[in-house]
Amino acid sequence: MKILIADDDPVSRRLLQSYLQKWGYEVTVAVNGADAWQRFEQGDFSIVISDWMMPEMDGRELIRRIRASTRPNYVYAILLTSRSQKEDLVEGMDAGADDFVGKPFLAEELRVRLRAGERIVKLEQALAEQNRELRAAQESLQKAADRPGG
Repeated sequence: MKILIADDDPVSRRLLQSYLQKWGYEVTVAVNGADAWQRFEQGDFSIVISDWMMPEMDGRELIRRIRASTRPNYVYAILLTSRSQKEDLVEGMDAGADDFVGKPFLAEELRVRLRAGERIVKLEQALAEQNRELRAAQESLQKAADRPGG
C-alpha cells in the first residue's frame, strides 16, 4: 500500500518513513502541505499521513483538497498533531480526516491505526469493484432487453 507523508519537521519525517518502510509500506515524503498536494496529484496513494501545522499549506487544507479531488479511490487521511483539545479533534475531522494521532506518537498506536485504515481502504475498493460489476451487468441486461424480441 502506498502512503504519502507530509511533515515539515525532518526528524518526524525520517522517523515516520523509517517505521512505515519497516512495516512494508511504499512511502513518499513531502516537506510541507503544498509539496504533498503536488505529489498527491501525481501519484496514487491509499493513505495520507499529514502533520497539522506546516508552512505554505497546513494538514487540514491538504485533506480538504484531497476530499474535493475527483479521485476514483478512497484515500484514508490521518492528521498528526501536538494539538489535543476536543475542539482540535472536531476541527480536524470536520476537514475530512479519518483519524487523528497525537504527537509525539507511539509507533504501535500508529501501526494499529494504519491497519484500521487499510481495512477501510480495502472495503472501499471491494465496494467500488462490486459497483463496476453491477453496472456492467445492468448494461448487459439493458442491451438484451433493447434487442428485438428481447
